Amino acid sequence: MSFSNLGLSEKVLAAVAATGYTNPTPIQEQAIPHVLARKDVLGIAQTGTGKTAAFVLPMLTILEKGRARARMPRTLILEPTRELAAQVKENFDRYGAGQKLNVALLIGGVSFGDQDAKLMRGVDVLIATPGRLLDHTERGGLLLTGVELLVIDEADRMLDMGFIPDIERICKLVPFTRQTLFFTATMPPEIRRITEAFLHNPQKVEVSRPATTAVTVTQAQVPAGREAHEKRELLRRLLREAKDLKNAIIFCNRKREVAIVHKSLQKHGFSVGALHGDMDQSARTAALEQFRKGELPLLVASDVAARGLDIPEVSHVFNFDVPHHADDYVHRIGRTGRAGRTGTAISIVTPLDQKSMAAIEKLIGQSIPRAEGDFEVSAEAIDAREQRGRERSRGGRGKPQRGERRGHDRERGHEPREARPAPEARPAREARPPREARQSSEPRHGARPQANSSHVPSIGRPEPRRQREIDSEPGDHSHLPAFLLRPVRSPAGA
Repeated sequence: MSFSNLGLSEKVLAAVAATGYTNPTPIQEQAIPHVLARKDVLGIAQTGTGKTAAFVLPMLTILEKGRARARMPRTLILEPTRELAAQVKENFDRYGAGQKLNVALLIGGVSFGDQDAKLMRGVDVLIATPGRLLDHTERGGLLLTGVELLVIDEADRMLDMGFIPDIERICKLVPFTRQTLFFTATMPPEIRRITEAFLHNPQKVEVSRPATTAVTVTQAQVPAGREAHEKRELLRRLLREAKDLKNAIIFCNRKREVAIVHKSLQKHGFSVGALHGDMDQSARTAALEQFRKGELPLLVASDVAARGLDIPEVSHVFNFDVPHHADDYVHRIGRTGRAGRTGTAISIVTPLDQKSMAAIEKLIGQSIPRAEGDFEVSAEAIDAREQRGRERSRGGRGKPQRGERRGHDRERGHEPREARPAPEARPAREARPPREARQSSEPRHGARPQANSSHVPSIGRPEPRRQREIDSEPGDHSHLPAFLLRPVRSPAGA
């Protein structure tokens, strides 16, 4: 089937032909007729299947009729990240080049003043992240009562990022009679509940089993040690020895880890960029654009780059960290093997990642081959690292415990402590005079003053400061305050 059989307008068909596309993808073929028929659509498809064009193309056809009003957008598209929102706008700019449509982008990192000015001129298509959209509505600069069509894209990612309460608020602000398009790659229970609450008799379009990986992607897992520097060393080795590596995205679980890996690769001579949520918008856009143009062959990123980014020619994906959620694995490796191309996805797996890998293999319904040979980490090496970790946890220097020291002494031929001969008994001391008599008598030259016979220092605790000070000077007491040398009186009745 060709695009001309889907009911799109002549202007849209001309724009599609200008981009070089002739045949729609399965999700486009099934979803576009339902959208043009003004029905609610629930689209389930793996990433990289053309979901964006599945709603952009029919929306352009619908929007050819009508006129936008100030602060009242006609259509609303919600995206979980700034990058996805900017990418959808690029699709409208590309396919809507022959139409006079006003498209506005509401994302963080941009001043409210510029965004308010665009809203004031009237907007046909409003593309926004949930947080910034609600900021504008609370400020009174945006009304959603004129929305005719609502698109919720990457709904499962919205769930992961905690946007579901915001989505529920937004759905209550738009008219009840709007048309809703809901696209997701997976269907966890919370997403299913949202679809039942806000979609009306939706047409379900499912072109592949939820959470499946593309057959064009070759997957592998490479065992590594637990230490971070070992993983970084293995990553550098994989990058140097990878076959047909044109460019690659390296995924980390945390923003802090992104910065560390990025700095490490730069230090070892790799041309690499970074992308994570704490970067300002201009830096994120610049890094992504450099990667798209091939100026930077490597991009270290958090999961902000895992969903929907359209970079068709990514040859490799490396999971420096195995994702905590199995769904994120599907989206990460979906950055490669797009548009019929082949790709490679390699995960660096430590002994602590085995549970996460089992969950991933269960979700995708297949086992991920394990790379053997040069990349294998021996069990002896793992045991040695675990032993070093236990020693550090005992005191930082690997000092053996009492029982271990005894065993160590036996191995070296030393006699255990209990078997050593006891020292000869010392002769009993003569009875000493009472405390008052001792303190009043003149101490011998060079002799230490005797401590209180009733004082027995506890094991493992230092002696009182007073006792230490007295013991530190063998003869002269002139430096001590007088009250410290007064005799201690026994309590009455003692």
